[in-house]
Amino acid sequence: MDKRQKLINKRQQSKQGGGLDKIESQHSKGKLTARERIELLLDDGSFEEIDAFVKHRSYDFGMEKIHYPGDGVVTGYGTVNGRLIFVFSQDFTVFGGSLSETHAEKICKIMDMAMKNGAPVIGLNDSGGARIQEGVVSLGGYADIFYRNTLASGVIPQISVIMGPCAGGAVYSPAITDYIIMVEKTSYMFVTGPNVVKTVTNEEVSSEDLGGASVHGIKSGVSHINAKNELDAINNLKKLLSYIPQNCEENTPNYDYNLLPDETRNELIEIVPQNPNQPYDIREVINGTIDSDSFYEIHKNFAENIVVGFARLAGRSIGIVANQPVFLAGVLDVKSSQKAARFVRFCDAFNIPLLVFEDVPGFLPGTDQEWNGIITNGAKLLYAFCEATVPRVTVITRKAYGGAYDVMNSKHIGADLNFAWPTAEIAVMGAKGAAEIIFKREISEANDKVKALKQKEDEYGGIFANPYRAAERGFIDEVILPEETRYKLIKAFKMLENKVDNRPRKKHGNIPL
Repeated sequence: MDKRQKLINKRQQSKQGGGLDKIESQHSKGKLTARERIELLLDDGSFEEIDAFVKHRSYDFGMEKIHYPGDGVVTGYGTVNGRLIFVFSQDFTVFGGSLSETHAEKICKIMDMAMKNGAPVIGLNDSGGARIQEGVVSLGGYADIFYRNTLASGVIPQISVIMGPCAGGAVYSPAITDYIIMVEKTSYMFVTGPNVVKTVTNEEVSSEDLGGASVHGIKSGVSHINAKNELDAINNLKKLLSYIPQNCEENTPNYDYNLLPDETRNELIEIVPQNPNQPYDIREVINGTIDSDSFYEIHKNFAENIVVGFARLAGRSIGIVANQPVFLAGVLDVKSSQKAARFVRFCDAFNIPLLVFEDVPGFLPGTDQEWNGIITNGAKLLYAFCEATVPRVTVITRKAYGGAYDVMNSKHIGADLNFAWPTAEIAVMGAKGAAEIIFKREISEANDKVKALKQKEDEYGGIFANPYRAAERGFIDEVILPEETRYKLIKAFKMLENKVDNRPRKKHGNIPL
C-alpha cells in the first residue's frame, strides 16, 4: 500500500466511529452521531477536523487491544452563518463517549485555540463520563477542561448542548459554560445517577425524572433551552449565536435598519389594565416594542415571574429583563433573582445592551424565601446591575415598589435612562398597605373603617401612585406614552452606543453567591 492510500484509509477509518453496529444503535435511540451533529451545525464544507488520528494511551484491563481513531470525540473548527466557531462533539459509539486522557487533551486543544482566536466554543455532549479504566488520569482530564472553562468565562461565549448522558464530574463543564441546551427524552444530567441515589437515600427515580430536560428546564434551572429533538437543539444553538458577539472585545452582530417615519406602536396603549391588581402578559409589551418576531427567550419555563431573553431593536441585539405580572404578580424571589442575575452578567460580559421592563410589587415574603436566602439571592441581581457597564435602559410600566424598585435597574444603581409610563406607580409599597400603616390610628377611630381605609388609600395613591414624584427628582428621565416606547428606546440606545463607564480598579468583586 502506498503512503497516499494509507492516509485515505486512515481517514475513512476515523469517520466510522465505533463501527456500523454502534452507529445503528445510536440511530435507534433517536440520536445522531457526533459527525452528523457537526454537519448539521456548521456551514456546508466549512468543518476542518483536528486530531482525527489520536488514540488513547491506556494499557490496563486489555485496553491496549482496543483502539479507535479520535478516541471518542470529534474536534475542529468551522463557520456558522459565516462566523468562526470551534467545536467538540463526543462520540457515544466509541467507549460510550467516555472521557480519557487523550479525549480531554483534544477538547483542551480546541478550547485553547478558541481563546487565542477569539471565537465561541461549542460542546456537543454525549458521554458516559470518565473512562474508569484510566482512573485518576481521566479525572485529571476533566479538571483540565474545567480550568479552561473558567479562564474562558467572559472572554468567549461557551455553549453546551447535552445530547445524551452527562453524569458525575462531566456535568461541571457545562455548568460553567454560558448556556446549556438539552434535548427532551434523550438527554440527562446529574451528579449521581439513579442507582447511587437508591443506595444512599433509598429513593427510586428514573434518569429522566432525576435529571432530564424537563426537570432541569423547570425545577432546577440548569437547562436554559429545551429542544424537542437534536435538530431542534442545533437550530436553537444557531439562533442563540446570532444574537451574541464572537468575544468580549467585539460588539454584537447588528442588522441594517432604516428608521421609519413613524415608529409608533398603538398596540401598547391598552396592554396595562386600569385595575392595578389585574395581571397582563409582559411579553405583549416586549413584542410590541422590539423588531417583529425577534424575541428569543431564555429559561422560558424556569422562574416564570421574570422573563429574560434576546431581541433586536432597530436591527441591534439587546438583552431584555422583564417582570412578569401574569405569574406571582411579577415578584422577585430566590429563583427569579438568580435567573436574571446570570443573564445580566452574561450581557455585560459580551457588550449586549440591557433593556428592563419593570412591573414589580416587591420581593416575595415568607419563611421559605427567607430560609432559602432571598437576601443574598436578591443581592445577586442588585450586584449584577450595579456591576454592568453596558448601556442600560429601564421602562416602568406599572408597579415599582420598595427595594425591588432599586434592584430593577433604577437610576440610583447606574441605569443610563429611566422611562415611565403614565400608569407607573413608584412608592415604598402599595397604597393599601401604606395607608394601613400611616393612618392606622385614624382608621381605627373611624366609624366606618372600610370607608376610612379607602379614603386614605386614595389619598396616598394620589400622592405616590404615579411617576411624577420620581420625575421631579430626576429619578425618571421622562414620562412617556406607551405608544412612544419603541421610538424612545431606539433613540436612547443609539445615543448610548459609544458609552464608556469605568469601574474602580480591582482584581474582581465578591458577588454574594
